[in-house]
Amino acid sequence: MTVYFILAVSASAVITFLLRALPFLLFHGDRKMPEWLARLGSVLPSAIMAVLIVYCLRGAKSDVTHTGVPGLIAVLLTAVIYRWKHQTLLSIFLGTAVYMMLIRVIA
Repeated sequence: MTVYFILAVSASAVITFLLRALPFLLFHGDRKMPEWLARLGSVLPSAIMAVLIVYCLRGAKSDVTHTGVPGLIAVLLTAVIYRWKHQTLLSIFLGTAVYMMLIRVIA
C-alpha cells in the first residue's frame, strides 16, 4: 500500500513539474509565443478570478444571512485590501479570516 502511495505521489509530482516547465521549454530564446496565446495569458487571470468569486457567492441567494452577507463582505474586503496594498496573499488571508469570523458570529 505504501509503495502505491509513493508511486502515485511521485507520478503526480513529475507530471505537475513537466506541465509547469513546458512553456519555458517551448518558448525559450528568441522564439515568441503565438498572439492568441499571449492574449489568452492576459485575459485568463481575470476570468479565473471572476469564476472563483461566483463560486464563493453561489449560496448567497439561498442563505443570505449565514453565507451571503459574510461572503459579500469578505469579497469586498479582499478587493479593497488588494487595491490598497497590492499584496495578493495578504488580501486573500484577511478576506478568508474575516469570512470565517463572520460565519461563526452570525451562526
